[in-house]
Amino acid sequence: MADAPNTAASTRLDDDAINAKLEQFPQWARAGEVLQRTFSFRDFLAAMAFVELVAAVAQRQGHHPDILIRYSKVTLTLSTHDAGGLTERDFTLATSINAIGEAGSVV
Repeated sequence: MADAPNTAASTRLDDDAINAKLEQFPQWARAGEVLQRTFSFRDFLAAMAFVELVAAVAQRQGHHPDILIRYSKVTLTLSTHDAGGLTERDFTLATSINAIGEAGSVV
């Protein structure tokens, strides 16, 4: 079971803080109150293996992305719904997801 979320980490970030953080996440795009990134893999099985790894990390962090799978492409959408927008938790999860993607076979 994941630890309870840190209150400071679950506080909605303002636009200036989000824009500053986005400079460290060039592969991720802001779409309103969410972050999105699409990962491409060599085939469906590689995409599903990536999703399984993301699911395990998300469960440990107690913060779960929306996941769209289209054959060899996986689009992840991050937002802290109970905060009504983006928080530190979203950027922490994005960092973990980036590490998974870099270690895997992202095309």
